Amino acid sequence: MLDLIDLNQKSLWISVASIFFNPLFWNIAARQEYKNHWITKLFGNRPYCGCYALAITIFSLGIFRDYLFHDAINDQPKLASLEIAEIKIAGTVLLVLGNVFVLTSMWALGVTGTYLGDYFGILMDERVTSFPFNVLDNPMYVGSTLSFLGVSLLYASPAGVLVSVLVYICYRIALSFEEPFTAQIYALRDANAGSSKKNI
Repeated sequence: MLDLIDLNQKSLWISVASIFFNPLFWNIAARQEYKNHWITKLFGNRPYCGCYALAITIFSLGIFRDYLFHDAINDQPKLASLEIAEIKIAGTVLLVLGNVFVLTSMWALGVTGTYLGDYFGILMDERVTSFPFNVLDNPMYVGSTLSFLGVSLLYASPAGVLVSVLVYICYRIALSFEEPFTAQIYALRDANAGSSKKNI
C-alpha cells in the first residue's frame, strides 16, 4: 500500500500532525485545569464558562483537523480497485455509523460530559449506560475512526485508510492516559462522599 501513498505531499504530514496534536492538546489543557484551574481562573472562577470555552476550542480544532484530512486525501493517489459500488456503499455505511456514534455520544453526555467537564469539577451523577454506551465503551472515538475510514473509502484513498489506522492508534494512546485519570477523579469523589457520610 505504501507505493500508493505520496509521502512527498506536505498536506499528508500536516494532516497527521493535526490528528496527533488534538488529543495531546486537550489532555494537557485538561490536566493543567484539574491541577491549577487555569482555564477556570481565566473565566472569573466560573468552571462552566471555562469548560464551554474548552469545548468550543476542541470542536473548532476537530473541524480544522477534518478539513486538513480532506485536503490531504485530495492530494493523494486514488486506487482504482476501491472505486467500485460496493466499496462506496461500505464507505457510506461507515461514515453514517461513525457519525451516529459520535452524535449520540454527545447527546447522552451533554457538553460538559463530552468536553472534559470532570477535569473542571463538573462531575456526572452516574455512569452513562444508554446508547451508544451500551454497545461500545468509547463510542465517540470509535465513531470518529469509522468516519475517517468511511471518507477514505469514498475517496478511494489508500493514504486515507492508512491515516484512519493512525487515528485509531492515536485514540488508543489517548485513552491509556484519559481512562485511568478520569477513574481517579471519580474514585476521589466517591471516597470524599463516603468520608462525609461517616462524619455526619
